[in-house]
Amino acid sequence: MIYTCTITPSIDYTVYVPEFESGKLNRSDEVYYYPGGKGINVSRVLKRLGVSNRALGYAGGFTGHYIEEFLKNEGVDTDFIKTGEITRINVKIKSAQETELNGPGPNLNAAQLDALTEKVQHIAEGDWFVLAGSLPGSIAADYFLELAEICQANKVRFVLDTSGPALESLITAPVFLAKPNQQELGELFGVEITTVPEAFRYAKKLVERGTEHVVVSMGGSGALLVTKDQALIAKAPQGTVVNTVGSGDSLVSGFIASYATDQNAELAFRYGVASGSATAFRSDLCRREDVERLLDQVKIYPFEEKGVTT
Repeated sequence: MIYTCTITPSIDYTVYVPEFESGKLNRSDEVYYYPGGKGINVSRVLKRLGVSNRALGYAGGFTGHYIEEFLKNEGVDTDFIKTGEITRINVKIKSAQETELNGPGPNLNAAQLDALTEKVQHIAEGDWFVLAGSLPGSIAADYFLELAEICQANKVRFVLDTSGPALESLITAPVFLAKPNQQELGELFGVEITTVPEAFRYAKKLVERGTEHVVVSMGGSGALLVTKDQALIAKAPQGTVVNTVGSGDSLVSGFIASYATDQNAELAFRYGVASGSATAFRSDLCRREDVERLLDQVKIYPFEEKGVTT
């Protein structure tokens, strides 16, 4: 079983406005309500790729109920811990420029954190635990490190997709897959990463610290996979980018969906990049047929520090 975990989920209320004017009444005829949060996106895409999974995390109020019902209707199993608070709503205004207004995450007490710890303790050997999205600074980084150590002890594959201090703490733990983008990877080491060779050098440092698979998403430059034994670069398919929200989460989902079946990192990398691209070319998250249509367009090359070999 694959378990995803979203500490700070949301309802993403997205409105499309031809010409947004600050300080004035704006009307939109095109609006969408989707459950948000990186772990939730991973769950939704996994299900669309035909992979059963269970979404963990925290939810409360009428918005939390909406998220649970939405996921249930998509066939995603949920096991959220009740917060007693209304789950946040994030407003995303799509116009000539994109404007976002994100609400605060939940205030979690010790009992609620203990409840998540207990759920992780019951994840079985060979299963997956995906910790994705923003991790509140109000929760000590040691807490998430404890979750990672539980996964290691129980031989659970630990997947990490976050940033900031939590990422800095957690990459000291055994991680099966980490997926920073180039900016997040640079922030982790206090540098600015602008080239693929730079991304490789710092991704290699994560591998040397114990992360088995590091995938660095680099926008138009494609993506990079670094493991102990190989380094590969992927050139993404060409297409019209409609929406980048959820693209990185879809890459994680595609990698997991493929690896869980074939245990082949290169195939998983290809499937992940195709999944991320398929989402970027849609207004919503990708579907299986979108991904499979793009697979042959994903070009994978061996990477050497002096450049890319073909």
